[in-house]
Amino acid sequence: MLGIFCIICCVGALAGWALLNRIAYTVYRPWCKKINAHISTVIAHRIFSIFSAYLNFRFKGDYTLVPQLPEQYLLISNHQSILDIVVYMNYLGGKRVRFVAKKELADHVPLVSVMLKSDEHCLVRRTGSPSQAMQAMDLFAQRVVRNNWIPILFPEGTRSKNGEVGTFHSAGFRRFLSKAPMPVVVAAVDGGWNISSVTRLATNLRGGAYRVKVLKIYPAPTTKEAQLKVLEESKELIQEQLTVWRQLGK
Repeated sequence: MLGIFCIICCVGALAGWALLNRIAYTVYRPWCKKINAHISTVIAHRIFSIFSAYLNFRFKGDYTLVPQLPEQYLLISNHQSILDIVVYMNYLGGKRVRFVAKKELADHVPLVSVMLKSDEHCLVRRTGSPSQAMQAMDLFAQRVVRNNWIPILFPEGTRSKNGEVGTFHSAGFRRFLSKAPMPVVVAAVDGGWNISSVTRLATNLRGGAYRVKVLKIYPAPTTKEAQLKVLEESKELIQEQLTVWRQLGK
């Protein structure tokens, strides 16, 4: 019951910002930038604080390698829940973080849709043609370079329903690096698959944890062979980290 109450409180706190952002998007879109920055930093941190205080749900960010991160980089990670977006905003600071996400999330999803569109994240239609996806990635790469953003890509392309790491697809990863060569940072998350639905969220929040850790920093891979090697090693590193976390337990 307390879990449901906390969820309701968080939804209530976000509802006002969602409405304000929707109005700003209709009236004067530059206002959305400031609202988004507040949501992705202050509000994201506040949500985890509420879960920690009332449900002992912990955010476990390992910052060992974070001070070594370059000025700009492409971060790749496994994907377990839409909350991965909130986790990385909380972990890295949300103002410069931009995601590659499915275009369907930009339609009729409270709060999320307006943030994705107004902050110019990369929106790729899952059922669209490959050329459409590559064009979206090209334009995104241009925006990333121009604005000094930190792009985050989930090579699996979809969320894992059981926490296992799926196939890492190379097309978007290689296309982005061909247009915007930069170092590649590998990170792992765990805990999201266990709270990926409303039912799981209500029943599994108490005493749970959401972990995130930077695992390795690669110099910019400039050849196809180097890019594929980074992607292959990244999946192995993430799987190894998930195994270690799960052996340690909560």
